[in-house]
Amino acid sequence: MSKPMLGNPQKTIEVLQKYQFTFQKKFGQNFLIDTHVLDKIIRAADITKDDLVLEIGPGIGTMTQYLAEAARQVIAVEIDKNLIPILSDTLGGYDNVTIINEDILKLDIAQLVNEENGGRPIKVAANLPYYITTPIIMGIFENHVPVESVTVMVQKEVAARMQTGPGNKDYGALSLAVQYYAKPYIVANVPPNCFMPRPKVGSAVIRLTRHKTPPVEVADERLMFDIIRASFNQRRKTLVNGLSNSDRLRLSREDIIKAVERLGKGAGVRGEALTLEEFARLCNNIAEISADR
Repeated sequence: MSKPMLGNPQKTIEVLQKYQFTFQKKFGQNFLIDTHVLDKIIRAADITKDDLVLEIGPGIGTMTQYLAEAARQVIAVEIDKNLIPILSDTLGGYDNVTIINEDILKLDIAQLVNEENGGRPIKVAANLPYYITTPIIMGIFENHVPVESVTVMVQKEVAARMQTGPGNKDYGALSLAVQYYAKPYIVANVPPNCFMPRPKVGSAVIRLTRHKTPPVEVADERLMFDIIRASFNQRRKTLVNGLSNSDRLRLSREDIIKAVERLGKGAGVRGEALTLEEFARLCNNIAEISADR
């Protein structure tokens, strides 16, 4: 296998000029051009020769080369058909890389893992398109794809949101969802000059290590996330008002007040004050009250 040749601006420009490639804004393309950051991602993802790695949005194959050096097998999913010939070229020296020209949001990842890795947990590594970061990450977790960890480059403020706790302005449904499924750890902040073209925002590498079992016990996972979404839909409203306005929760206001009071909280509490554990208890309270009706 050849050593990674991409990862610096000159090589990236050479490849782009060779193929007369133009960046597609609709795909949120920002290619990494910093070898130190690439090394950090590979180290943080803790990739070994036993691992199958799924890469989302490989671009011209910069990170893919590094992943291929470290992993047993890499599956790279790229939506832009114009990048497929470039990837065939830049990854030609690697026999452990499979390129799939597909929209990751339409791909059955669980089935792919089953076929390619016998259902054993994989690792995900990616420089994610920022406009679809949340649906990609939540799709992996909510569809119970067997993953050990997800190490991704995301917008800096999104990384902060995933890691934060109650009472913080960044705390919301994404924080709770990520923390229910995984332990988030911000590996590094990455400035705009590490990309081509430069994004307008700062970025961060975050590693989400999948929990073996969720940190809270909840009777109905889907109901809990309906409750969480309803409580953050209108942040300025109280928790009782947010849940009363939800069309997904067919409960009377009295029942909602009863469920909140069983938490030991007053009727004026807001959703942003509740921990994941309290949301789980609230969900279980609501499930019990609904069953008793």
